Amino acid sequence: MRNILKVALKKRLTQNKYLLVLCISLILSFVIEVVNAQIISGEALNNIKKGKKKYIGKMLGADISFLPELEYKGMKFSDNGQEKDALQILKDHKINYIRLRIFNNPAADSGYSPKLGFCDVEHTLAMAKRVKAAGMKLLLDFHYSDTWADPGKQFKPLAWEGLDVNQLKAAINKYTKDVLLALKAQGTLPDMVQVGNEINHGMIWPEGSSKNMDTLSQFIKAGIAGVNEVDPSINIMLHIALGGQNTESKYFLDYMLSHGVKFDVIGQSYYPQWHGTLDSLKDNLTDLAKRYQQDIIVVEYTEHKVEVNDIAFNLPNKKGKGTCIWEPLSTWEYFVEKDGSTNKLINLYQQIAKKYHTK
Repeated sequence: MRNILKVALKKRLTQNKYLLVLCISLILSFVIEVVNAQIISGEALNNIKKGKKKYIGKMLGADISFLPELEYKGMKFSDNGQEKDALQILKDHKINYIRLRIFNNPAADSGYSPKLGFCDVEHTLAMAKRVKAAGMKLLLDFHYSDTWADPGKQFKPLAWEGLDVNQLKAAINKYTKDVLLALKAQGTLPDMVQVGNEINHGMIWPEGSSKNMDTLSQFIKAGIAGVNEVDPSINIMLHIALGGQNTESKYFLDYMLSHGVKFDVIGQSYYPQWHGTLDSLKDNLTDLAKRYQQDIIVVEYTEHKVEVNDIAFNLPNKKGKGTCIWEPLSTWEYFVEKDGSTNKLINLYQQIAKKYHTK
């Protein structure tokens, strides 16, 4: 009997030691997590817990895809009377992200840039080198067309004419992957990729029009797969042109999410003539920020620069990640004059950067 008690006591002591070691391990793990939370920003930690690919940060961006064409025509740029590279001027005024559009074959006779091929792979590779050399981040915008793609037109690339839906999916995947592999080979992978441009009415018509939402979702997934096969840490944006249209925004996003489209950022265009008032923009983006896990960027705008940034950076749940102004070097409310000199509008971006602590 005495021996049995000794064995039982020894067993209990061993179990207690195990429990003590387990408790200490759990406490240490908790302490390490707390310490890491102090090292990583709260926003980045939230993104990690949500399973996001990479910390997005704050975007104060500019689409300057026209730049090679402007330089080809002989345009020089200056700031405060000093001639500089356009990218350096933008960086000096706190622009931290550059967006570039890419077309499949813009040099085609029916393409965006017949014979010259601006915004093709070759020009994109050259611009990506300049962006990264300037220490800026890159957003690549696939139009999946030889020319402009937007809510009013999503023309199929000439090389893809006659392909069936499955062949189109394969072509989307291969083209996306080939472009990114070329960028990777020169060390200039984008930080974010748009799979399609303003695609609320679809892309690659007629097969991928909004009348065929299931096919459209398959096309988007084919593009996303192409990105992930090259580098799964690249953030994916779905770009719609519905800045002030809440019902339409929710319909599109709900459909894509319910059909397995996985993305990280909701991109919205906002032009008052098509997308309503600033209040409608604020109401829509506020609702989207409460409704969806994805972050939000106003990825095209030109007017109301201060107001649009105020809305974009003040959304609920820290979902607002910023803005990307469309072609400020030459179009609409540009902040570079026809002679290439900067005007007072560019100074707004230093103020916005300071106010919202962008880098």
